[in-house]
Amino acid sequence: MTEVRTRGEHDWTPWRAVVAFGLVSLAADMVYEGMRSAAGPFLGELGASALTVGLVTGAGEAIALGLRLVTGPVADRTGRHWGLTTLGYALTAVCVPLLAVTPLLGAAAVAAASLLMLTERAGKAIRSPSKSTLLATMAVPVGRGRGFAVHKALDQVGAFAGPLVVAGVAALTGQLALGFLVLAVPGVVSLVLLARLRRHAPAEPPQPHEAEEVSAGRPARPPLPRSFRLFAFSCSASTLGLMTFGLISYAFVDTGLVPLAWAPVVYAGAMAVEAVAALATGGLYDRSGARVLYPLPLLVAVVPALVFADRLAVVLLGVAVWGVATGVQDSTVKALVADLVPAGSLATAYGVFAAAQGGAALIGGGLAGLLYADHLGALVAVVAVLQVASLATLLLAVRERDRFGP
Repeated sequence: MTEVRTRGEHDWTPWRAVVAFGLVSLAADMVYEGMRSAAGPFLGELGASALTVGLVTGAGEAIALGLRLVTGPVADRTGRHWGLTTLGYALTAVCVPLLAVTPLLGAAAVAAASLLMLTERAGKAIRSPSKSTLLATMAVPVGRGRGFAVHKALDQVGAFAGPLVVAGVAALTGQLALGFLVLAVPGVVSLVLLARLRRHAPAEPPQPHEAEEVSAGRPARPPLPRSFRLFAFSCSASTLGLMTFGLISYAFVDTGLVPLAWAPVVYAGAMAVEAVAALATGGLYDRSGARVLYPLPLLVAVVPALVFADRLAVVLLGVAVWGVATGVQDSTVKALVADLVPAGSLATAYGVFAAAQGGAALIGGGLAGLLYADHLGALVAVVAVLQVASLATLLLAVRERDRFGP
């Protein structure tokens, strides 16, 4: 059953809707990026080991990405893109503030905090395919590269502000948990803004009757092309090498390079870099196409050697490179996905794409957690080999798209 809205309310221009969606993400990013900026040190403070931090943060990314394999097709089949988007944002707005009570739970603190973090990531999985489909539809008149880039830049303002809020509260009180509690405010704001956007957005995603045709009595969506499958493999190889910030921050706090309260500030800086990278590559994508993605594997390849170094300046450079790579992965690649896949299968494609990245994130989180301290050379070598495979597959995907189209 599809969602029905009053047609007279669709009165915003495409740019206004894109910016409004960016503001929704800005508020929500304050919440979950504020949490993610301190997730590693927070778990460590509760008594978690490096392996536990790597597995929890890696599993969180796996859930946030892998569960989309289900939520993407559900969105395409039901047409309930707005409802799924709202549910996903609501889970984030609830789970992060609840982390404030976990230090009171004694021996159950690590398990409770891990469960809340994983549930918040499930909210990300529920909303993301639908959100990306809505945004891809709204952004067609303004250019998908620019639309995704502006949206990403705005949500990175929240990703920059949220960690600073957590850092400020931690500096004043000595407790990361209270910083999570304060994030309830932007969580509520994100839901209010989303409700307003839903009333006024100028474009709807493809509805089930538009995306499906009857074949042998069953509805069938357009198949996902080979170029898309190759691109999904390429980005998965990049994701496997691009470890989570939770482990990066655990490492530089554990080695004494950065005080605990300053970890969110470092993350905020990475989010600022990520916003600039998204804006720059989004505009270039609309002009030059997929070639703008070719440097991505090289960026990922150098991250481990930098972020696990024993000098603060080198670590900060590595965090900046990590921010650039993450910005490209979370914005410009989505524009290419939309250009590779038929409109009626777009949410499904975003789900499949993210599921492939999710498996890579889980493996990468555990691998980095095991190797970073005593086998850094092996970790750097493995990531480098993976990025060679990533670049080669990306080139094949682009050639396939150019030859056969989406």
